[in-house]
Amino acid sequence: MLPPSLTFLHVLASIIWVGGMFFAHQCLRPAALAVLEPPQRLALWRGVFGRFFPWVWGMVLVLLISGQWMILQRGGMAVVPPHVHIMLGIGYLMAAIYAYLFFQPYAALKRGVAAGDWPAAAAALNRIRVLVGINLTLGLTCIAAAFLLPGISL
Repeated sequence: MLPPSLTFLHVLASIIWVGGMFFAHQCLRPAALAVLEPPQRLALWRGVFGRFFPWVWGMVLVLLISGQWMILQRGGMAVVPPHVHIMLGIGYLMAAIYAYLFFQPYAALKRGVAAGDWPAAAAALNRIRVLVGINLTLGLTCIAAAFLLPGISL
């Protein structure tokens, strides 16, 4: 039996990360586009990401560590069901995409906003938007795998 606190931390980390991406991509982005001019919009995103991304780093660590721990508690990769393999693969892919997003386009967004180079900042934000959309889709797929695949024989 897994400790409920471990499962709770795992689920909480996924809610914070995936929920944050959903809010940013589906709610904040359209609202910001509708009411802000590019310089204000880009500065807003710089500020939003500056607050959200430290949380994401923490949630990535919690998810990967708690996920691996839960697998070990169940007896390892050789005995966990196929949907756990799928979830683990998605989790590591999402972490890799996030690391790239943080160190490449987000760094470019920060440089562009700091320099007032709005075209460069906008291009970086567009790359971030695409990567967040991919990670959001992967995150929702992972959640679906957790709840829908255990009852299906793969």
